[in-house]
Amino acid sequence: MKWNKFRLKTTTEAEDIVSSMLMDLGIQGVEIEDRIPLTQSDKEQMFVDILPEIEADDGVAYLSFYLEEEDDKEKVLEDVRRELREMAEYLNVGECTIEESQTEDVDWVNNWKQYFHQFYVDDILIIPSWESVKPDDEDKMIIHIDPGTAFGTGMHETTQLCIRQLRKYVSDKARVLDVGCGSGILGMLALKFGAAYSVGTDLDPCAIDATRENMEVNGIGEDQYEVMIGNIIDDKEVQDKVGYGCYDIVAANILADVLVQLTPVITAQLKPGGIYITSGIIDDKEQTVRDAVTAAGLEILDVTYQGEWVCVTARKN
Repeated sequence: MKWNKFRLKTTTEAEDIVSSMLMDLGIQGVEIEDRIPLTQSDKEQMFVDILPEIEADDGVAYLSFYLEEEDDKEKVLEDVRRELREMAEYLNVGECTIEESQTEDVDWVNNWKQYFHQFYVDDILIIPSWESVKPDDEDKMIIHIDPGTAFGTGMHETTQLCIRQLRKYVSDKARVLDVGCGSGILGMLALKFGAAYSVGTDLDPCAIDATRENMEVNGIGEDQYEVMIGNIIDDKEVQDKVGYGCYDIVAANILADVLVQLTPVITAQLKPGGIYITSGIIDDKEQTVRDAVTAAGLEILDVTYQGEWVCVTARKN
């Protein structure tokens, strides 16, 4: 089968947030090309003795995504361009030109295996199903995550910020809600940290499938973790199903502009004294999220940083 390939020219400054936007529009899988220097962690993930020479970072990034021939590509491109125009009001998104070509079908998921290897977030080992746990790691906290069509392997700074805050605030028998659950990593780690029950919501059906697959390989049953599709911001049916005033912790690792809409709504799901963990916030949007959190009557407890990303943690008093 042939696929339509679209190569979007943007900036390294915007590549993460543009990539998240594409996934929010239902585009399953984005390839990123840039000249950002490799970090030490990146180098450790590459099993080669001599790394290739990379030209100096020129600030340009290319994001490639794929659509099937039967997809309504004009509608998708219209949505992408609209989102890019809105982003351009507060972020340098660059030229935003889109080149189109065709490519043959490939085994997308298995191709990930040559790039994705086990790694650590502090003392937590995150490992794909095709790799084995080394004897030295058997006493560590271990979670099995396979990269696929849902966001959240644990490698991204925003996910790591959330993981650390969950670990800090999860108490025994806590109930945790993850809005935009992606791969399910946050809800599953919350259980490993001592939570009694997790609920995950997402707009993308692929996220629900990915979460259930990851639950299975981690031995987590549906009596511990419930996942559902829907927009909790404006869908009363989803809000009712999730429940009100019953969560000790709500985590939301999504874009800042979505957090602004989510925050005044999600306070209804939190228990009094409940903790609200927000991430996915690019540094220049920190104050916007802070303002939304305080406007909703929440008390900011922590603001943590990793790279250009921010995590704001608050409490419902």
